[in-house]
Amino acid sequence: MATEKINMPQLGESVTEGTISSWLVGIGDKVNKYDPIAEVMTDKVNAEVPSSFTGVIKELIAQEGDTIEVGELMCYIDTEGGVGEEKTPVSDEKVEVEEKTEDNANADQSMKKRYSPAVLRMAQENDIDLVQVDGTGKGGRITRKDIEKIIASGEVQKANDKIPASEDKKQQEPESAKKPSPQVSQQTTQSGDIEIPVTGVRKVIAQNMVRSKQEIPHAWMTVEVDVTDLVNYRNSVKNEFKQKEGFSLTFFAFFVKAVAQALKEFPQLNSAWAGDKIIQKKDINLSIAVAKDQELFVPVIKHADEKSIKGIAKDIYELASKARSGKLTSEDMQGGTFTVNNTGSFGSIHSMGVINYPQAAILQIESIVKRPMIINDMFAARDMVNLSLSLDHRILDGLVCGQFLARVKEILENINKDNTNVY
Repeated sequence: MATEKINMPQLGESVTEGTISSWLVGIGDKVNKYDPIAEVMTDKVNAEVPSSFTGVIKELIAQEGDTIEVGELMCYIDTEGGVGEEKTPVSDEKVEVEEKTEDNANADQSMKKRYSPAVLRMAQENDIDLVQVDGTGKGGRITRKDIEKIIASGEVQKANDKIPASEDKKQQEPESAKKPSPQVSQQTTQSGDIEIPVTGVRKVIAQNMVRSKQEIPHAWMTVEVDVTDLVNYRNSVKNEFKQKEGFSLTFFAFFVKAVAQALKEFPQLNSAWAGDKIIQKKDINLSIAVAKDQELFVPVIKHADEKSIKGIAKDIYELASKARSGKLTSEDMQGGTFTVNNTGSFGSIHSMGVINYPQAAILQIESIVKRPMIINDMFAARDMVNLSLSLDHRILDGLVCGQFLARVKEILENINKDNTNVY
């Protein structure tokens, strides 16, 4: 028998770590190559990790609930081969290679300042200054294990420790200007209270939202749109459409189509922040939020600008169905360049979304509400909707965002039975 490692695979674009939701195998279980061995949750998708080998599970290194980085060891598996059973999982030669690799990684510090959400959270909770930490990951990246080692040893100076006297004058700032270190408040449980562990999707969402708010300077804009003609047109064709296509023609499909068209004209909003540069994306891939019980998924409509309203409606239906049945794949979740969120489905009329990191903006489509409006100096009942845009102020300014929203408004207000075809 030979002992092999199974490591955390790359489960999606820009995914750096995953949380073990549950093991599907136990020690001593026989598995075939490609059989699922664990359910893993990332900030992109829930997925099953397949076995890389045929053999017998020898040892589970990661436990359920553990968050581990891509490439980190998950378990050992015994496979059929010519090596004796007594041989240790990692030979001396392998250790030497790994040590050399680690030395090379320490020499390259290009990834030192790229922190995972888990590392950021642990550093904040323990008031650790990440600048002073030497990372052992690739390119000097600071790993979760580096932080755990520091917490155990207490060797690294904390962010609020006293600075050297020689630099006191240069760096000292008024007490009122100092940022308090984020602390986890200690809450007491009273009789009748329910404790809900923060795990799984909720934990991933929390980490992603904290990262977005910490790193992205948010700004907001809202416009109101008269969609009376759109409502009348959709209502006139929805029954025939459902009977013919087998799925519903929702209002959301019209909004997604309008956003995709406007993004083509204002590509600045279809961008991402990359530290020393802004990456303006060529493809228009729209992320949409889909809820399942207490879980939130953000699958992607690929090349939305190239699709008809019917094609977008079909994608919305299929992605929502897959999310609610637990069948979304990592491919379904990858490549999003801009997020459109249908908050109106909950009755919301105004909200400020948190940007889906690392995108540049998110648009909230609020509830369509019939309101009295003044038309030609007379009151008229009109179907109105608010469009609320959250933007990354590092990438975008009010001018281009105002122009973008004005264009989306113009497109929506001109959708009617005379000039619109859902096909």
